[in-house]
Amino acid sequence: MALKKGSIAPQFILKSTGAKSVDSSKDLKGKAFILYFYPKDFTKGCTAEACEFRDQFEAFRNLDIPVFGISKDTITSHERFKKEHRLPFDLLSDPSGEVCKSYDALIPLIKMPKRVTYLINKEYKVEAVFSDMFESKGHIQSMLKSLQK
Repeated sequence: MALKKGSIAPQFILKSTGAKSVDSSKDLKGKAFILYFYPKDFTKGCTAEACEFRDQFEAFRNLDIPVFGISKDTITSHERFKKEHRLPFDLLSDPSGEVCKSYDALIPLIKMPKRVTYLINKEYKVEAVFSDMFESKGHIQSMLKSLQK
């Protein structure tokens, strides 16, 4: 079960591609943004989802909505994944899975991230959520539809 609409989004600090870190309480303060959690770099569904976010990225950029992908993969893996698929957004590394867990985006027994996407509003509340392990394109369409409201 994902976080519910209206929930306060947990804050985090994670290493990011581009040799930096993202501190949500500072870097994202007063901004709406998208966080999408996914199981693993270079897998079929995760690659399809990342490429769909890439292909629709202009719509998010035009609305000044940063997009971040989060998995337990290393920064080295994220950098390769980002470069190979020409991703115009940063990927965040959560090796311990603590941020995934705080967003209820971790499968308990196997400790693998779920495929869940959140739109976080400027007040740091969950504005929209889409959770589906097998429907990678639905995540992007759901977020775009939520932003058009």
